[in-house]
Amino acid sequence: MTRSNPLGQFPTASGVLFGLGLGGFFDGIVLHQLLQWHHMVSSWYPPTTLENLRLNTLWDGIFHSATYVFIVMALYLLWRIAHRSHLYWSGKLIAGTSLMGWGAFNLVEGLIDHHLLGIHHVNETVSSDQRLTWDLGFILWGAAMLLAGFLLWQAGNRMHGHRRAVTLRAPRGDEG
Repeated sequence: MTRSNPLGQFPTASGVLFGLGLGGFFDGIVLHQLLQWHHMVSSWYPPTTLENLRLNTLWDGIFHSATYVFIVMALYLLWRIAHRSHLYWSGKLIAGTSLMGWGAFNLVEGLIDHHLLGIHHVNETVSSDQRLTWDLGFILWGAAMLLAGFLLWQAGNRMHGHRRAVTLRAPRGDEG
């Protein structure tokens, strides 16, 4: 079944999935590997033994695999629409939807993994009384990205609607 994109609408779901993947890659690469502030289950299994480090590394790999799937899904959705019909390309829409996805990633990961499940904290290299500050900062950063992304997405949609209306009202043929 082929689906057309008659109005050239931007593939919002693709941008959000792209942002989710980028947010996960940033978290996994920068916070898990480069800074080594935490691992996926480091609050439950502190990486103080080789066995716990192996377990954390395994879960980090599962986490990276999930973020990779988000990127593949984003590209699939984009390709499915872009190669069949005209697509409205917009910097505001791709930035907005990507920020929405990344912000959603931070909010969900921060609320569920850091607070609800307590499987790790943003920065486990600081004293335990400072971890909440880092966790809340991560959540606020996510909320700010989600809000900024939503505002960019709205602006891009307004711009697209304006361009579409102008195009539909443009005179046809040589009237001039």
